[in-house]
Amino acid sequence: MNFNKVLDNVTIYEAGKPIELVVREYGIDPKDIIKLASNENPYGTSPKVTSKVKEIAGNMFVYPDDSMYELKEALANKFEVNESNIIVGSGSDQILEFCVHAKCDSDSKILMSKTTFAMYEIYGKQTGSKILKTKDDEHNLEQFASMYKEHGADIIFLCLPNNPLGECLDKDDVYEFLETIDKDTLVVIDGAYQEYASFKDEKKKINPKDLINTFPNCIYLGTFSKAYALGGMRVGYGIAQEDIIKTLYKLRAPFNITTLTLAAAIEALKDEEFVTSCIAKNFDEMKRYEEYAQKKGFDYIDSYTNFITLKFGDLYSSKEVAQNLLELGVIVRDLTGYGVNAIRITIGSMSQNTRVFKVLDSVFEKLK
Repeated sequence: MNFNKVLDNVTIYEAGKPIELVVREYGIDPKDIIKLASNENPYGTSPKVTSKVKEIAGNMFVYPDDSMYELKEALANKFEVNESNIIVGSGSDQILEFCVHAKCDSDSKILMSKTTFAMYEIYGKQTGSKILKTKDDEHNLEQFASMYKEHGADIIFLCLPNNPLGECLDKDDVYEFLETIDKDTLVVIDGAYQEYASFKDEKKKINPKDLINTFPNCIYLGTFSKAYALGGMRVGYGIAQEDIIKTLYKLRAPFNITTLTLAAAIEALKDEEFVTSCIAKNFDEMKRYEEYAQKKGFDYIDSYTNFITLKFGDLYSSKEVAQNLLELGVIVRDLTGYGVNAIRITIGSMSQNTRVFKVLDSVFEKLK
């Protein structure tokens, strides 16, 4: 059977291995498996959210409110924007897809960092767009500016902080770069981990209202999957000027998130204390990974997220490290597929991390 030829060059996104797969393949008791590959919140969802979802679970036969009025109102109040500036999606990556399909075709160009969220490239290739990447793994705005000047771009993706590496640009540097961008270029600011970055360093904070008012060609994306611990609910949002939002709505199918998802997201926004507590514990535990890396003599990327990237240089093969960890019940993300000899580890709870260090010790001893 023949399909659209542009799909020949599209790589399938490989998600982090689920616990169920490790149980099947290695016969490990689920209680003995630690999943630190998908940047989920190890402290779980706010109890208030869990209670609310249980309360309305009997209404699953009813379609959700497709206007998403309550959720939009809550987001509008949080970010001091209008509801007409907001679109809600099944995860923020659905809104990424909307952006690409609204703006791009086979004559388009998309500019991104060499090592960044894989779905930017995948969605771009679905439209036949030409993918332009900077030379450095981490975001380098000088390289972005140089490539933009030479090639132009219909969309620029800035992942702030960057997944899967964890680094983050300062807001002032981003704004200085945005001043040079043509107003017909759509700039997507992916803020999936912004709650973490702004907690750690105010200089990294991107304010959506200020962003879209200063640069009307920008859209800010946020998600409930990370700090708000709703990865299983699949809900994200985009904030932009009304003309951009109206265009993206032309690509949105009705009822693109669920009744339970809506309720969970609305309730999650009411419990910011829980979120802040989780983020604080995240960075306390991250210090332990930094100290561990220093002790073992390999590098790490200063992270503004809920994960840390450990770079092994010539010491170890990240593929071998990740596989050995997997066989011992610790699931991490090997970055070999991104061309980086490193592993990405979600920052777990204190007890999880304590076990990870012990397992890492045994793996490094084995691979000497």
